[in-house]
Amino acid sequence: MAEVLMFHHAHGLTSGVREFAEELRRAGHTVHVPDLYEGQVFASLDEGLGYAREAGFGAIVERARSFTAWLPGEVVYAGFSLGVLAAQQLAQTRAGARGALLYHACVPVTEFGDSWPEGVPVQVHGMAGDPFFAGEGDLEAARALVESAQDAELFLYPGEEHLFTDRSLPSYDERAAGLLLERTLGFLAKV
Repeated sequence: MAEVLMFHHAHGLTSGVREFAEELRRAGHTVHVPDLYEGQVFASLDEGLGYAREAGFGAIVERARSFTAWLPGEVVYAGFSLGVLAAQQLAQTRAGARGALLYHACVPVTEFGDSWPEGVPVQVHGMAGDPFFAGEGDLEAARALVESAQDAELFLYPGEEHLFTDRSLPSYDERAAGLLLERTLGFLAKV
C-alpha cells in the first residue's frame, strides 16, 4: 500500500477533501492531509485565493514542504488545484518520490527543474471545459508533461467544473469523481 501526502485546494481543507482522503484510506493506503490554511475554510474560490495571495503562494508551498520533514522519502504526492503547486514541486525535487497525482491543475515542468524525474509516475486529471484547467495553460502543461515523461497519463473528463472531486462544493460531479477515484486507486496499487 502507498503512503500519500495530499494537499487541499484554495477553499481550504474542506470536508470533501477529507472524504476523498478517507476513500483512499479505506482502500488500505496511508494518507496525510495537512491543513495549509491553518484552520480556515472559504466558501468561495475567490476568497480562498485571496487568502493564498495574502499569505503568499511561496509561504503556502513552504508550509506544505515542512510536512515532509517527518515523512519517509517514498511518498506519493497528490494535490487539488492550488495544492498541485506543492505536490508537483515535491514530486519533482524530493528524492524518493513514488508518484504524483495532480487534480484540476498542472504547471510546466520547468517551474521546478529541467524535466520530470525518471521513474516517477504521474497522473493529471481535469475537465476538458474547465476554464482554469483548459483555459489558463494547465492543459498544455499536462500534455507537455505526458509527452516528455516516461510514465505519465492525462485524463480529461467531460464538463466545465473546476473542483469536481469535492463533495462539499456545488461543482462536484459524482460520475467524473467516481471515475477519477477508480483511476487513482489503480495508480496507487501499482506504485
